Amino acid sequence: MDYFEDFDIDQRISFGRYTVTQDEIFQFAKRYDPQAFHVDERDSLTVELGGVMASGWHTTAIFMRLAVDAYLAGAAVLTSPGVDELRWLAPVRAGDIISGEAIVEGARRSASKPDRGILTTGVVLWNQREEEVLRMTTHVFMKVRPS
Repeated sequence: MDYFEDFDIDQRISFGRYTVTQDEIFQFAKRYDPQAFHVDERDSLTVELGGVMASGWHTTAIFMRLAVDAYLAGAAVLTSPGVDELRWLAPVRAGDIISGEAIVEGARRSASKPDRGILTTGVVLWNQREEEVLRMTTHVFMKVRPS
């Protein structure tokens, strides 16, 4: 188990790779973000935009999967108060292979709850062409190592 103290400022945490499929783009969008450019290949706006693209929220969910696999599942995470500056920088399309990293930007002990700290990471995801598709800052409450 990795505790708050096991993370260092400027530490880079590499993510694995995730291949996006057309079916999952459609399924996610139909359920959560049914705009035409996510679900209808023949819509004029979809065609104008270069074809069906994943919802930004779908891309964010892919980040979550990659982060859990890379480090969160083995960390003493309590919860998260949220993210800052979430940006979807380029469309994610079927066949794209998404990867990325988290860089620890901040770590501070909680003043009100000494059993935890707050870890801040800068996150970037990119596709197989090394185009950035997502950038954001995350915050997570994490247990400190028990004494």
